[in-house]
Amino acid sequence: MKPASPAISAHPARMILILALAPAVGLGIGRFGYSLVLPDMRDSLGWSYSTAGFMNTVNAIGYLAGALGASPFVRRFGLYRSVMIGAIACLASLAICALSTSVLIFSFARLLSGLGAALIVVGGGALAVTIAQSSSSRSAYLIGLFYTGPAMGLIISGLVSPFLLQGFGPGSWWIVWIALAAISLLMLIPFLLNPIHTPMSAASESAAPVAVRSILIYLTGYFLFGAGYIAYMTFLIAYVRDHGGNAAAQSLVWCLIGTAGCIAPWLWRSLIARRNGGITTAILIGVATTGTVIALLGTTTPVLAASAFVFGSAFFSVTTATTAFARLNYPPAAWPKVIGLITIMFSLGQALGPFATGAITDATGSLTYALYLSAAASVIGCALCALQRPLDPPVT
Repeated sequence: MKPASPAISAHPARMILILALAPAVGLGIGRFGYSLVLPDMRDSLGWSYSTAGFMNTVNAIGYLAGALGASPFVRRFGLYRSVMIGAIACLASLAICALSTSVLIFSFARLLSGLGAALIVVGGGALAVTIAQSSSSRSAYLIGLFYTGPAMGLIISGLVSPFLLQGFGPGSWWIVWIALAAISLLMLIPFLLNPIHTPMSAASESAAPVAVRSILIYLTGYFLFGAGYIAYMTFLIAYVRDHGGNAAAQSLVWCLIGTAGCIAPWLWRSLIARRNGGITTAILIGVATTGTVIALLGTTTPVLAASAFVFGSAFFSVTTATTAFARLNYPPAAWPKVIGLITIMFSLGQALGPFATGAITDATGSLTYALYLSAAASVIGCALCALQRPLDPPVT
């Protein structure tokens, strides 16, 4: 393995925090912010839950397409430029979301957001791992810092969206999208002004294919978690609102997910650092699933707040664990490909989850059944990931 460049080794935590601004925009605001605007859009535009869920399915399809093409894209453009292009695509999608009531145009915006987010996750994840190599004793912590980005985006969107909707009243969803686009533009300025240069080997991948069979059970478990968690994230705010939660309650619940996600790197770094099998991922999926189950125990704000905090404490760290799994079991040249493969399986689950749960909600008239389905899929995913053994010796 080549040593990290001096530019990387000088201030790895600072560099990763700047890098984390990209997933903050691409995932925390662009991908998950939709859940905050969804109730008003559904009421104003007359959408069914199936249509509302389909918008996240389209987003997941874009995410899948981006994950499928991420490795050759990274090979052509490099890690930093791939993340930059993905971030700009996500910023454009936020602006497009405000422009029209057309389902077709909005679907395109969600598709574009998914494409950009996948480039951010695959390219940014590999770049974060590369930077983290400069401080091996803190590598798990440093990788975790990258995944605080989406958590930061959740907090920002949670502090803004519910109160704008309350202040401007029904039908003001487009104002929220404009505000989120403007905030995202400001957030991306430090990232764009601080390009991160890495050794060329970090942006290339091995010509040898990654053996899927050796990690198939792990990939299947992560697929099921992708299908399960997305129902919770898509419809949580609608669930809070449907049970009488005002703007303050919605903001509290959403921001607690983000706040817990920001704490997570310190909470789980020892666990992630010392295990290279699937048990770490399984434990974190189990904690996130516990958060989902708590939401089924009651609909008061304290119960839903507890649900959000427990879920958020592990949700983003699941992705950290999968990135660490790639780092501990594969050589650096294979990281973009392995992370891309893991992301593909996750996005397949995300594509299935929103539409299926939306259809179930339309049929039953209750979001509770969607949360039951979310929890069941995640429990099975947890069990499968726990069966994944370390690749010993690591695959080359």
